[in-house]
Amino acid sequence: MERMTVLGTGNAMVTKCYNTCFTISDGKEHFLVDAGGGNTILKHLKKANIDIRNIHHVFVSHNHNDHILGVIWVIRAACQAMLNDEYDEILKIYAHENSVEAIRVISSYVLQGKFLKLFDNKVVFCELEDKDEINILGRKTTFFDIKSTKDLQYGFKMTLLNGKTLTFLGDEPYSKSVHEYSKDVDYLLHEAFCLYEERDIFKPYDKHHATAKDACLNAAMLNAKSVVLYHTEDKNIDCRKEKYTSEGKEVYKGNIYVPDDLEVIEL
Repeated sequence: MERMTVLGTGNAMVTKCYNTCFTISDGKEHFLVDAGGGNTILKHLKKANIDIRNIHHVFVSHNHNDHILGVIWVIRAACQAMLNDEYDEILKIYAHENSVEAIRVISSYVLQGKFLKLFDNKVVFCELEDKDEINILGRKTTFFDIKSTKDLQYGFKMTLLNGKTLTFLGDEPYSKSVHEYSKDVDYLLHEAFCLYEERDIFKPYDKHHATAKDACLNAAMLNAKSVVLYHTEDKNIDCRKEKYTSEGKEVYKGNIYVPDDLEVIEL
């Protein structure tokens, strides 16, 4: 059965959970979406029983530190496995040109030469353009520019092997520019920075983020069957699932997922 393993659920400045990133998996192979901001990605992959040797496809949505820096650790771990003859095939990194450049530059400063020699041979960078369609692990995946006002950022829509559809909107709210990728999907992955009732405390709109209520209103408007809320604050971590779900249910009748780190969602 296809599943989503949520490796991290928090925004950039959380300390009680990891930054938002996840895998989509079927059997042994895993598609990694973002990697958080540090080497906790390796710890959480291990806790989730996801072997780095079974990750051959990684998508980086944008350049913010809580999404891109963990990729350097993934690359290092994969390269070490390659040098040990324990990693088959190649590692493909999918990202828009700005993020590809950022990963290359950061890697040039922090990774050893023996790892860098594997770039463009065993580690391949696939530069994305708006509306690119790519087959990833047998799944049709369309990448799109979310039209961020802060930084160039991509999301994607994927058709799963079971025929269901999943749309990842990145870490900004739904906008009309991505309507064609978001309407009538089975799973809408939407950031929810905080509760609507706490918007004056966390000021999500100043950061171009949404509340749990906003995300669920969008899910209802788009006729999504399920919504997954992520990229949250962590002050309410102990009761986050209950409070975010309760707020969402006031405006949305579909399934609401508010995962904790390392939670698995069967798709």
